[in-house]
Amino acid sequence: MSIEEPKFTLALKDGDFEIRDYAASVVAEVTVTGDQTTASSTGFRLLAGYIFGGNASRQKIAMTAPVTKTPKGEKIAMTAPVTVIAGTGDWLVRFTMPARYALADLPVPNDPAVTLRSVPAARFAVLRFSGFSAETKVAAETGRLLEIVRARGLRPVGPVSIARYNPPWTPWFLRRNEVMLPVAAEA
Repeated sequence: MSIEEPKFTLALKDGDFEIRDYAASVVAEVTVTGDQTTASSTGFRLLAGYIFGGNASRQKIAMTAPVTKTPKGEKIAMTAPVTVIAGTGDWLVRFTMPARYALADLPVPNDPAVTLRSVPAARFAVLRFSGFSAETKVAAETGRLLEIVRARGLRPVGPVSIARYNPPWTPWFLRRNEVMLPVAAEA
């Protein structure tokens, strides 16, 4: 069984670096507080509860990949590397809903922490990496992504997100992760 991923058009591919144009989508998201690992686990649990029937109609919704998380309120400084700092903070954890759903088609979440919303089409600079997505690894890959973005003259328009594609039982060497940065469409 294949897991649905958000639709995109590939604008550029250079090794593990890509520029992707994503279609508009609908997401379920929560804001959670904690370090990267705790926020990921808490956010995943809340969102999984929604798609596994924790909603007004008890409807099950197919799982999609990736699960993304973004530090809330992070500013991007292009003059110095941006790093993910260990500690606590607010994180936005998000599941993209299957493409067949419009916002109006989705059942109301039982948990008020879960928010449904439409996300407009956007262009992202993406860097793929394997292994675990520990804070130090994400910080290093974020630094690499920002260096590539700067070297290519791309203009960031939002914070870096961490995208994880695999269930927790996937061996570390088979895991697919990405750091994703929204960039201006004229790039």
